[in-house]
Amino acid sequence: MTRRPRLRALLAAVPLLLVLPLAGPLPATAAPAAVRTGSTVATTGTLASADDTAAREGEPGVVTPRNLTGLAFDQCHTPDQKTMNTWWRTSPYQAVGVYASGKSRACRDQPNLTAEWVAKQASTGWRILPITLGPQASCNPRFPRYRNDETVNPRPGRNGRYDLAYEQGVKSASGAVNKAADLGIAAGSTLWYDMEGFDLGNKNCRESALSFLDGWTDRIHTLGYVSGVYSSAGSGIKALDGARQNRPHRFSMPDRVWIADWDGQQNLTSTSLSNTGWTEGDRMKQYRGGHDETWGGVTINIDSSYLDLGKGTRAPDEAEVCNGTQISYRDYMNLAPTRTASDGSTVVADEGRTAALQCVLRLDGFAGGRTDGEYDAELVSVVRSWQRHHGFDESRTWSRENWVAALSEYARGTRLKFGDGSNQVRYLQRTLNAVAAKIRTPVNGLYLAATTKAVKQWQRRVGLEATGIITGPQWRLLKQGQRS
Repeated sequence: MTRRPRLRALLAAVPLLLVLPLAGPLPATAAPAAVRTGSTVATTGTLASADDTAAREGEPGVVTPRNLTGLAFDQCHTPDQKTMNTWWRTSPYQAVGVYASGKSRACRDQPNLTAEWVAKQASTGWRILPITLGPQASCNPRFPRYRNDETVNPRPGRNGRYDLAYEQGVKSASGAVNKAADLGIAAGSTLWYDMEGFDLGNKNCRESALSFLDGWTDRIHTLGYVSGVYSSAGSGIKALDGARQNRPHRFSMPDRVWIADWDGQQNLTSTSLSNTGWTEGDRMKQYRGGHDETWGGVTINIDSSYLDLGKGTRAPDEAEVCNGTQISYRDYMNLAPTRTASDGSTVVADEGRTAALQCVLRLDGFAGGRTDGEYDAELVSVVRSWQRHHGFDESRTWSRENWVAALSEYARGTRLKFGDGSNQVRYLQRTLNAVAAKIRTPVNGLYLAATTKAVKQWQRRVGLEATGIITGPQWRLLKQGQRS
């Protein structure tokens, strides 16, 4: 059947009420984003909804994933609440992928995936990644998976634009938004389409898959959500990136991509993807496929991903203390009064770190207002008083053990892990830098790779399992000055 020229735009912009069941919940907003018609310039991450830093005013539901640099896992079946609670406390993961819709899902039955489940995870801190696995590329031999799940229509049609595939993408997007609304996932959230790997050399298969994703993105935008696409690096992602560069006016590009490239590297790079697209908080990478992981005694089979979405994890600016005295360093060495070394040279305590010590003692109520960097008799007296009060042997020397205990003094003892960003992380980073000269991490409030490595180094030194996660009992060890 010959289609009218504007049918694509009309399909993508059908009023929301025509798609949603009248008795069901509406999405948080029915206000459409700008409609893309397949002739729009293929830019990425340019919609206002792509910067989903917070829910819109007065909008119910959860906006996800917001801003996060961290790790995600996905499992065929949505985990139960006990598993989610255990993994939040003990695993390095901050985000979870859930197969929310699509007839080609391997696990169609999702008894745990409810609006209550979504709300509970969001209140805990989990970021939800809703995935749709519907029609797959026509040349993928693993699909259809069931008798009633269709594949992407590979016929180009009279105009050669694969309009039937586009319509399927529009339909899948409408269903995904419907399900998101049911689950309490609000507009402004990213909805991901899972297009499994296919043969790039099969033209009709490739072009119809791209047209399907074109329809998906147009409709997702119209309904006020953010478009994401998951696919293998060497097929779906490569096809999208090639179309973005070589045919910028042909297809609407997703705002975000989730790259399946099982190279084991927790980063966002892939040899199949250029460095010019999806570069500003718009990438995830699934770096490891199906495998068992055990956290807190609970084992599940998962895929693992690294992500940097939105503005990424951020930490508040470091507060000024002691009239601007610097207290954050990459190393905290022993400090002592000026002395003469065996070779006759004079050894003077580092002025900057001595000032930091004076400030730390002052904040702990053990010194006056001086932060002049002089390790003199007055400071020795204060150091001895602090050591006596905290159960350390009294000494003229301020040791690394003293640094570790003092720098962790005001941490709340909360669980910290990869992807966190806060002043509590700064307390931890300073403390770790005092443990040993070989342990170094930036003091920026961001719990990322360098801090995780430093935590594991400390854990090994004190005989703990190197999980890279700091817990309440471990904070207590740090506050006791435990270095080894």
